[in-house]
Amino acid sequence: MHVMLKQRILVVDDDKAVVRLMRGYLEQAGYQVLMAYDGETAVHILRREKPDLMLLDLMLPGRDGWDITRLVRADPTLAHTPIIMLTARVDDTDKIVGLEMGADDYVTKPYNPREVVARVRARLRRPAGSGAAQSQTLRVGGIELDVGRREVRLEGKPVLLTATEFNLLQVLMENAGYVFTRSQLISKALGADYEGIDRTLDSHIRNLRRKIDKESVHIQTVYGVGYRFKGVKR
Repeated sequence: MHVMLKQRILVVDDDKAVVRLMRGYLEQAGYQVLMAYDGETAVHILRREKPDLMLLDLMLPGRDGWDITRLVRADPTLAHTPIIMLTARVDDTDKIVGLEMGADDYVTKPYNPREVVARVRARLRRPAGSGAAQSQTLRVGGIELDVGRREVRLEGKPVLLTATEFNLLQVLMENAGYVFTRSQLISKALGADYEGIDRTLDSHIRNLRRKIDKESVHIQTVYGVGYRFKGVKR
């Protein structure tokens, strides 16, 4: 009999009460929870366990959330790991900087644990598609996206994308030429729609352009509407 393995979430926060609270809600939602109360322990667990997602507090003793995010995004074995930042900061600039560093999402404290669980679900949900599409390789210009392996190459060289960036690129490439509104792109690629998401989406698009499309030849802004991917998929 095939047994579905639980997805594993690493919760990193120096406030043990917060970690216990999130552990309860996440376990109730069917996830397995790993815990760390400082940056060094978090890095050790990341490298050893390779969790499916990390909830990461920014303000940590020793190695802080910024350092951990940079480390994860620079490590090919971890770079795909979704990161949701937990932050007491309310300045939009801080949030956008976090996203541009490679975070997939952010939640501002104090937060509703149910909302955090909903965002975890959204980040771990694969883009909608047929089973056959999972073995598909999409090619446009010098960009090659392997759906099954979740790998991207630019002119034959591997490009490290976050899970969110990959999902967005997959949806855009699968629907080359189609103009998505922001809400349509969020729903189809991320499976979520919540306050502040437009700014989040724009940050992820900027990151994608910086990595694979610096001249915005393929990922085009349709002003007043949203985004489209220009090119014919092969």
